[in-house]
Amino acid sequence: MTPALLTVRDLTVDFGTAPAVRGVDLDLHRGETLGIVGESGSGKSVTALAVLGLLPGTARVGGSVRLEGRELVGLPARELAAVRGRKVAMVFQDPLSAFTPVYRIGDQIAEAVRIHQPVDRATARKRAADLLDLVGIPAPDRALDSFPHEFSGGMRQRAMIAMAIANDPDILLADEPTTALDVTIQAQVLDVLRTAQRETGAALVLVSHDLGVIAGSADRVAVMYAGRIVETAPVDELFAAPRHPYTLGLIGAVPRLDGRGGPLVPIPGRPPAPEELGHGCPFAARCPLAEDRCRTAEPGLTGTAEPGPAESGTAEPAADGAAGHLAACVKADELAERRPAPAEVYPVPALPAPAEETRPRAERDTVLSVRGLTKTFPLLKGAVFKRRTGEVHAVDGVDLDIRRGETLGLVGESGSGKSTTLYELLRLTAPQGGRIEVLGQDTAVLDRAAAHRLRARVQIVFQDPAAGLDPRMPIGDVVAEPLLAQGAPREEIRRRIPELLRQVGLDPAHADRYPHQFSGGQRQRISIARALAVRPDLLVLDEPVSALDVSVQAGVLNLLQRLKAELGLAYLFVSHDLSVIRHLADRVSVMYLGRTVEAGAVTEVFERPRHPYTRALLSAVPLPDPAAERSRAKLLLAGDPPSPTVRHRGCRFRSRCPVYTALDPDRRTRCEQEDPPAAEAAPGIDHVAACHHPQGA
Repeated sequence: MTPALLTVRDLTVDFGTAPAVRGVDLDLHRGETLGIVGESGSGKSVTALAVLGLLPGTARVGGSVRLEGRELVGLPARELAAVRGRKVAMVFQDPLSAFTPVYRIGDQIAEAVRIHQPVDRATARKRAADLLDLVGIPAPDRALDSFPHEFSGGMRQRAMIAMAIANDPDILLADEPTTALDVTIQAQVLDVLRTAQRETGAALVLVSHDLGVIAGSADRVAVMYAGRIVETAPVDELFAAPRHPYTLGLIGAVPRLDGRGGPLVPIPGRPPAPEELGHGCPFAARCPLAEDRCRTAEPGLTGTAEPGPAESGTAEPAADGAAGHLAACVKADELAERRPAPAEVYPVPALPAPAEETRPRAERDTVLSVRGLTKTFPLLKGAVFKRRTGEVHAVDGVDLDIRRGETLGLVGESGSGKSTTLYELLRLTAPQGGRIEVLGQDTAVLDRAAAHRLRARVQIVFQDPAAGLDPRMPIGDVVAEPLLAQGAPREEIRRRIPELLRQVGLDPAHADRYPHQFSGGQRQRISIARALAVRPDLLVLDEPVSALDVSVQAGVLNLLQRLKAELGLAYLFVSHDLSVIRHLADRVSVMYLGRTVEAGAVTEVFERPRHPYTRALLSAVPLPDPAAERSRAKLLLAGDPPSPTVRHRGCRFRSRCPVYTALDPDRRTRCEQEDPPAAEAAPGIDHVAACHHPQGA
């Protein structure tokens, strides 16, 4: 086998007395892509930062990191600086904080070139323009003079990749490079990373929590838990036959866009605290296969390595090594032989079928009806004397329809108007334009008393549970607050609090604890209990699982399904994750630049999308299945959505539309002049799309 480009042995990182990385072994070969996955706090990012010596001074690093045989741990700062950017480069998670805000993009990329290469300013600037062109930045010569804040999130990340490959490094370390991006921009960035790797021949370490991204990009995967690698294998083998219960649980917890995979598998419990490590397997407390021996000694990483030139295999290699399949579990051989599905190992709650599903949709009561909703915001200039210079058309023609016991998923890129739509609905007042009816009542004619009564029947669960809960109040008081606002009797409140906490899977005995004493998933359950306190008919869920690890997300999604079935709730579920929408929703509404462009039954829209924007969204969502992900056709959208400050004539998607681009010039006129109306796919089919040239027409 070819010698490893990067060799990591027994890497440890401690912050004071808290171990963050505990004996990581890695080999990275030239041109290879290594994916590192795991929950928050597993040590993924710390491992990547430790390789380049980018950890703060409070970190104590041990072990060995060798780059082509040269030891990097303990290397003097000046010598390490010569390695950074030249031999090993980093793509950070948040490019806005990684770029210096007061310097132009071109100057920062040119500086990276001149630090490591003896070239003049003009040559470095030309190299910077070539790099921006390579990563797909439009008009690169003009983009050089832009400041970081003038770029969109996707453009900043592409510029960050351009700076990383400026000196043709041997290794690229990408730390969650797509986490904060829309799925369409994520697809662009992953494509740029592949281009960068192809152009430079670099090896790539891709750190991500998204198993779909890893499945479609990595050659080999390392799964981390509690600061250690607990399983590593070639990507196809790891997803097909995981040998560690933690890996199996992660795969089972991910909702799939293709609708396969069965019920979501929540991993119970939480990762161990630093003081709990060192007493057997760190996953034993959460593992359904744990035995007594698991609690006495921590198992090593063992398995079968790929044979080298002079060996036929090893029983216990010292590292993840030569692309073998290794797992730190005493049950690894049993799992390799049985190849169980996640639901065969983890207990999965039985979810009752919603009673409303037995009735035809047309016979159910309408919970929410929105027609032609519009909302604009003034664009102001001036520090002291404000003057209006234009308008932001945040919502410009939204139609929604939700029946009792139904979940409607609302999807679209950032800036499409999803959040503004929610706020307009929850105001329960006359909209700026259009019509909103909540439970049969027109919000335009409600007086204050009627709006107050109606508010109890429409509740919201926010994206960030930590920000949505008062940190100074015990959770019992947090849950009771909506009841007090509605004037409920004290006796009823005392009775309802334990009932609500049990309903969302929490212990009523913990009602006197404060929000910070709970995990992220538990805090979101508290938020749900608070919303349920006043027995609403409609629950508005604004990205309720986007801030949660996939293992915790599965439990919250299962809880929402159970509550909907038991209580007959209707959900308006906003999410950027189309896999979650496919798993949870009955119907879906797709928004683009403030307007509904496609809507209908979720199976109909996802399996037979008619609008090119919907097709692009779906093709950009990665599948946690390497073979299926590699075989899918990708439809990459060009650029970012147009500015909402301009009222666009004709189809507002045409600047990015592949259908429009392929049309003959004489057939483009309709797209340029006429705003496409929403048209049914066929009579009696719950599926409409606003497109002049819909798929299948």
